[in-house]
Amino acid sequence: MSGETAGRRGRAVVVGGGFAGLVAARVLADRFDEVTVLEQDPVTPETGVHPHAPQGWHAHALLARGAEVLERLFPGLRAELGEQGAPVYDYGERISFLLPTGYAPRARTGVLIQSFTRDVLERGIRRRVLTLPQVRSLAPVRCEELIAGPDGRVTGVRYRPVGGAAGHETPVELEADLVVDASGRSGRLEDRLRALGVHAPAPRVLDARITYTTVHFPRPDGLDYDVAYQMTFAPDIPRGGVLLAVEHGRWTCSLFGYDDQAPPTDAEGYLDFAHSLGNPHLAEQLADRTGAEPVHRYTNVNSRWFQYHRSRNWPERLIALGDAVCVFDPVYGQGLTVAALEADLLRRMLGQRQDAAGGLDGLARRYQRGVARVLLAPWTISGNSDLMWDPEHRPIGARIAHAYNRRLFAAAVHDPAVWARFARVVNMVASPATLFHPSVLARVLRPGTAHRVPPAPAARTPSAVATQARARE
Repeated sequence: MSGETAGRRGRAVVVGGGFAGLVAARVLADRFDEVTVLEQDPVTPETGVHPHAPQGWHAHALLARGAEVLERLFPGLRAELGEQGAPVYDYGERISFLLPTGYAPRARTGVLIQSFTRDVLERGIRRRVLTLPQVRSLAPVRCEELIAGPDGRVTGVRYRPVGGAAGHETPVELEADLVVDASGRSGRLEDRLRALGVHAPAPRVLDARITYTTVHFPRPDGLDYDVAYQMTFAPDIPRGGVLLAVEHGRWTCSLFGYDDQAPPTDAEGYLDFAHSLGNPHLAEQLADRTGAEPVHRYTNVNSRWFQYHRSRNWPERLIALGDAVCVFDPVYGQGLTVAALEADLLRRMLGQRQDAAGGLDGLARRYQRGVARVLLAPWTISGNSDLMWDPEHRPIGARIAHAYNRRLFAAAVHDPAVWARFARVVNMVASPATLFHPSVLARVLRPGTAHRVPPAPAARTPSAVATQARARE
């Protein structure tokens, strides 16, 4: 194994070449002589959405904080995506956002976002990462095992090429100074840890029971919005949807429903579902699609957090990030941004150790604790909301948070300042504590603040919904 120096350090291996693995590889390329990415699918620098990402074809949100990190790691990425037609806009000015209490103000928030498909985002990042001189991709291969020395320290991986005669591919051992597992929700990291005798705590799981159905179709010019959104809200609003302006003059439309409110996949049923929503813009745009576009469905979604920071014997030289650690309910759009923040945490921690001429030992446990701190706020925000869908198990903390959010939304529809604070928190550029500032509390807890949630969309007729929604807007 190559030795460490005060500058670059030997070889790093990244297990998984999806979004999280690519961003991690970009960070590692600044600190290691060689970064090897093990990828289970045949990919090239021009490959877009990762073939094994079941959520890849659905609407995605790169929150403002995540966009800041990516622009720092990949300068010019926003402009490159913009040249392909991915719009940039203020979170309040070109969004028709239907909250449970009415429409959010169409007012400037100072939070800039850009919408695009995951396909064009991953292609842009993969092209940049795989052309770095320090990075090489091995694909298609399957990571079989982690290799550890007598002291338990991970020293490499054992992988098997994919595509030969079944059972006849020769395993290959690859030594590494650091192994980064970004193998995703189905990457079986927990199995590889058990094989080493590593204690892997049981994950925390929240069953969101949500189903996504998505289509992509042409977008007309001249509209005054780039996003139309209807928010779900337990237990009364189980249906929602989002219409995102993306590159090449297209819409991405994802309709979603909780439990038995799954959006249909046939063209007529899909449009009827959109008509049942309170925000009429989704149905208006869907009415013009041909019905011939491919329909993508994603179901059995849940949130899952492997709390590896609690492991009693987490090995040195192994770190885990992305969906291999925590999978979020995608309705909140947190996953991409969290993975970017985890990669940025790795960048900072490696830099600190280099500045102090420190080695890699001791990094792994400290990093997993840092990942837990990154995850805590987004997990709590989305988890409290998802818990409210289960009438049998609603913890007191989730009930209090849900009641506060209801009043917050009621205040936000009349107060652009409250909405701007909410936009900053949702986009992870401000702490959730921002929503409890005395100036916000005074508005939210003011006597007489309306906080009635409308009836479930499924109980209303399309014509009545559209009429009421236009009147509120």
